[in-house]
Amino acid sequence: MIEVLLVRTSLSRLASRPAAATLLAIAVAAVGLGPAASPAAAATIPAGAGSYTDSRPAGTSGPTTNTGAPVTPKLTTAARDKPVPTNDWWSSLAYQRYGDNPYSTPMYGHPLTYQAKASGLEVGYPTTPAIVGDGRQYEYAHKADLTVGLSGLNSPDTKADAWSDWTVTPYWADGSRTFRATIGHGMPFVYAKGSGGDARITTASTPTVFSDDGNVLGITVAGHHYALFAPTGSDWNVSGTAITAGLGGKDYFSLAVLPSTDALATYRKYAFSFVTGSQVAWQSTGGTVKATYSLTTEAKEGTERGTLQALYRHQWLHTTDALTPYTYVSPRGTMKVRESASFTTSQKNNGVVPALPASSGVDKARLAGYLNEVANASDPFSGAADTYWTGKALGRLAQLVPVADQIGETATRDKLLGLMKGRLQEWFTAGGASEFSYDKDWKTLTGYPASYGSDTELNDHHFHYSYYVYAAAIIAQYDQAWAADSAWGTMIKHLIRDTANPSRTDSAYPFLRGFDVYAGHSWASGHQGFAAGNNQESSSESINLSAGLVLWGAATGDNNLRDLGSFLLTTESEAITQYWFDASQQVFPASFGHDTVGMVWGSGGAYSTWWTANPEEIHGINVLPVTGGSLHLAREKAAIKRNIAEMERENGGPAQEWRDLLWQFESLSDPAAAKAKWDGVNGNYEPEQGESKAHTYHWINTLNTVGAPDMTVSGDLPTSAVFSKDGTRTYTAHNHGSTARTVTFSDGRTLSVPARSTATSTGPGGSDPDPEEPGPSTGNTFRLKSGGVLTTATTDPAGADTIASADGVNRDGTPYRPTVYEVKKVNGKVASGAATAFRLRVDAGTKVGLAPQVRVSYDLTGDGTFDRAETFRYFATDPVNGWEEYTQASGAQATTGSLGELKNGTVRLEIWNALGNGTSHVQTGTDAAVLKIPYV
Repeated sequence: MIEVLLVRTSLSRLASRPAAATLLAIAVAAVGLGPAASPAAAATIPAGAGSYTDSRPAGTSGPTTNTGAPVTPKLTTAARDKPVPTNDWWSSLAYQRYGDNPYSTPMYGHPLTYQAKASGLEVGYPTTPAIVGDGRQYEYAHKADLTVGLSGLNSPDTKADAWSDWTVTPYWADGSRTFRATIGHGMPFVYAKGSGGDARITTASTPTVFSDDGNVLGITVAGHHYALFAPTGSDWNVSGTAITAGLGGKDYFSLAVLPSTDALATYRKYAFSFVTGSQVAWQSTGGTVKATYSLTTEAKEGTERGTLQALYRHQWLHTTDALTPYTYVSPRGTMKVRESASFTTSQKNNGVVPALPASSGVDKARLAGYLNEVANASDPFSGAADTYWTGKALGRLAQLVPVADQIGETATRDKLLGLMKGRLQEWFTAGGASEFSYDKDWKTLTGYPASYGSDTELNDHHFHYSYYVYAAAIIAQYDQAWAADSAWGTMIKHLIRDTANPSRTDSAYPFLRGFDVYAGHSWASGHQGFAAGNNQESSSESINLSAGLVLWGAATGDNNLRDLGSFLLTTESEAITQYWFDASQQVFPASFGHDTVGMVWGSGGAYSTWWTANPEEIHGINVLPVTGGSLHLAREKAAIKRNIAEMERENGGPAQEWRDLLWQFESLSDPAAAKAKWDGVNGNYEPEQGESKAHTYHWINTLNTVGAPDMTVSGDLPTSAVFSKDGTRTYTAHNHGSTARTVTFSDGRTLSVPARSTATSTGPGGSDPDPEEPGPSTGNTFRLKSGGVLTTATTDPAGADTIASADGVNRDGTPYRPTVYEVKKVNGKVASGAATAFRLRVDAGTKVGLAPQVRVSYDLTGDGTFDRAETFRYFATDPVNGWEEYTQASGAQATTGSLGELKNGTVRLEIWNALGNGTSHVQTGTDAAVLKIPYV
């Protein structure tokens, strides 16, 4: 895949390393990261006991073009002093990586894609995936349907003029005309402002006009429907591929991509409610993380201030806010539309623990021997010199400190702490062989010696610095004085401000340098200079920074920073689950043929890494480093099993190189299988460079004893976790505070934890009272709920979901882009003489020849394998608006497998259009949207 990708995107950023991405931020100076002022103009700037420089070491480079020429941010005067979030979906607007392109590379906002050019902004809506690179990459590549601008516009460049949490406004000027266009994630609208010319839309092919109402024009280009909105009193003129409208003394117009032509009236309502900003706010309380995503708007005409937003899968899965029936295609699966300027998500907090709990499965003498091998090595840092490999070495040692403490090896613990302190202090003191340097133009702190473009391309700061923050958090757990601002804490806070700055008003560092709050994950490239958009390879190293923030905040008493880490980790965890691992199998195109990707791109995903096609590293790059922040991966145990199975198929057998990482990954779903692989080698292997035999031995044998993480239960302290084996749960929590506290878990259990200590207890597994994730269900009747849920609840609001088009192909009997509803943890025995039954209301509107079809599947044990599938004959809809009833009375078409007792099983209903060339709808949240299973 790499070779093909290089050809397609003219890349020059080849690297031979396991990493490449960016992380998030959020909140404000309330998080307490120190002063927001820019560094003083001096060669060396003090920072507590440490220091950094304001000029790069001799012979090194900062950000450059692809030819090595220095480059500064491409900003308007209005934005010149504002720190740029360099690693974002739109960064190529500000970072001119290629000298012959002063505009931008393709930018993937979803559902729309964009690219700046001299005459304005290209806009596209890719809906058909391409499989490239010998089947290793899928992409919804940018292809312009139209270009929006002004008549005669011919700008020499495009600059970033303004931005907010997930929107950006590029700017064009050619001496006679100025043009701005506000775009963003989840925004079906482009909001344009210009002077010096008429509004001009140039289409890629001759458009079909489906509606013409003066200042509102509906057109279809390349099968995609758009609405164009000029000020009231204006009129659009269509001449071939050129569409123009005078602005009548106004300076605004807009366009929108429509999910269907019959949506024009709804979208027209919001045509002049211009988005002016975007902001996320979050809170982490009681074991739950909530986030509210809000747009600010300005009414250009009338008084309407609402808008339409398209939610990604990782968002609509976790919101109870009402959604419309409208949907869009995207590389991240179906996007669902909300008619409001805000929405809120809610998820269980994914806990982070300094170490797995103590267990009887660990031989202390054997573990002590492994610990001594590391602590007494002639070079515990394995020759590491640059920021990345030094970080890896620090992370390796940091994992062993609480393990040594747990088994009473305090001398080894303190030796490891001393090694970590010494190396961090070297980096945190200016003037030595390794140091940090601040770049006032790009508002960033770069470590030298740098690596993998962290200096010349602003790549991967969140990857590299994650290890420093995590290691410092472990030190702070045992030595708070070392972590004080007056000591070395200020330098750690500079690294946090550089990578995950929670302040929107800090003039020294940008808010969210790399974490894309709406996309739900970080980006790696500092320039985004690729045809495929930005990319993130090692999502797990991004998680490592979030976990480090949780532990650092907890250890230093900064609960705001701790909760920031919880928000980042919980959000990115769901993005990883859906977009890297496709755990619900609803995101990757059916033609892709892989169960995971090593790298996510703005345009799609790739079964690859930057440096090798080795399957072990493709699968392992989104696992390393394995820490107490990795437990979130255990939420989707079936996906882990599929991941390991694919790795072994592609690899021609079990892992050999990164075997320790993949054993630990497997142990999150099947500890016994992982332990069998460990036992088969008996310590006779070479650890991955960020790993050690001590850590792997402790991890695998502990989980084999206490069980895999039980992610159905969460604690009200972010540094807590639960494990489950054979009906027994093990509860653990670390209290960094100076007084004892009681941790309450969502299943009702409590755990008393002394000050500055870890506590553990065991008890029988119970049902989870949290309504977001109900405990084992014994009911046999389920309602369809928007968001892909089957529920026994009868209080959810009525709604409707869209059923995707069959795209003109006969899909009879084979689910095609199905709308899926599931319920997990179902218990029941087969009812004698009963059969699967359903009652659904479907509507094809006025479309002719559609045919919704249903398949009901049963995974009897919840292991990810469906043991029984029943496919029913399709229902031929009429071309008249109004609901029609579809039931099991249509008859069974095909049945595979057998029914049996459900033990924590999963029941799934899929509905798709078997025929036709249009979307239809299915009702949700009512008694006419019901599945009844043959169980008691």
